Amino acid sequence: MTEQPPASPDAVEQIPVCPRHPDRESYVRCQRCARPTCPECQRPAAVGIQCVDCVAEGARTSRQVRTVFGGAVTDGRPVATMTLIGICVAVYLLQQVVPGLTSRVAFVPALGREEPWRFVTSAFAHSPGNFLHIAFNMYALWIMGTYLEPLLGRARFVAVYVISAVGGSVMYLLLAPFRTVDEYLAGQGGLWWTPAVGASGAVFGLFGAFLVLQRRLGRSAAGMYVVIGLNAVIGFVIPNIAWQAHLGGIITGAAAAAAIAYTGRRRSLLEKPPSRAVHWVGLVGLLVLLLVIAGAKYVVSAA
Repeated sequence: MTEQPPASPDAVEQIPVCPRHPDRESYVRCQRCARPTCPECQRPAAVGIQCVDCVAEGARTSRQVRTVFGGAVTDGRPVATMTLIGICVAVYLLQQVVPGLTSRVAFVPALGREEPWRFVTSAFAHSPGNFLHIAFNMYALWIMGTYLEPLLGRARFVAVYVISAVGGSVMYLLLAPFRTVDEYLAGQGGLWWTPAVGASGAVFGLFGAFLVLQRRLGRSAAGMYVVIGLNAVIGFVIPNIAWQAHLGGIITGAAAAAAIAYTGRRRSLLEKPPSRAVHWVGLVGLLVLLLVIAGAKYVVSAA
């Protein structure tokens, strides 16, 4: 038997290896950079495969696809909607076990000036022990979120939700007649001293945003008018429902959506998207306007 001569160093060096894993022989090459690529580093491409480095480089240099309203196109999962629902559910559970939590986060017009966080936190709390309250709001949030979040983009969707929540609290404040501490202690506090909680103001803001965006897209929103009408009737028939927050929320949500939908002239995905800065200027301006209105109410009440 004859022995095979050992392989020459030149022959060993010619064996292709993966740049990321030099201990692995790789006879498949990346279609973009032509480097050897092991199975772990291979990614399917339109033709052949690409290495992970080329895929990452392509993602950095490619233009991000955006919706008609300039929002970043996501993978379809309503992450922001699920996060908002998760926060509301977590706060609701905490309300059951943490004494006094509801009173610390509820919106009370008389306390809003010294504790301004209540304008927002009240939209993430619900009536303790009232499961139907949170269940209805979370169902409505899910339905609206799965449609509006992909349309607006996650950041814009959250902004519309939060600003609508503030708008609902501001309207509740505006329609609450001022009452002194003495009147409150005498049992005549009225809305000025009545706490309000619930995501319904923010959800109504999503209703308003839906109406504006549907109109901008030339789509029908007839069903939403029916939903809003039924909820409006319920707000006046069933006691302990802050219809004032619903009114403020829907007006604010419609205004926020208008700031997005009617700035820029993009009518299809083929057109250049409007500047995102314009949208945020409009949303921030709306929020500032709400704060000014709330401040004016407190100034007039203190006079």
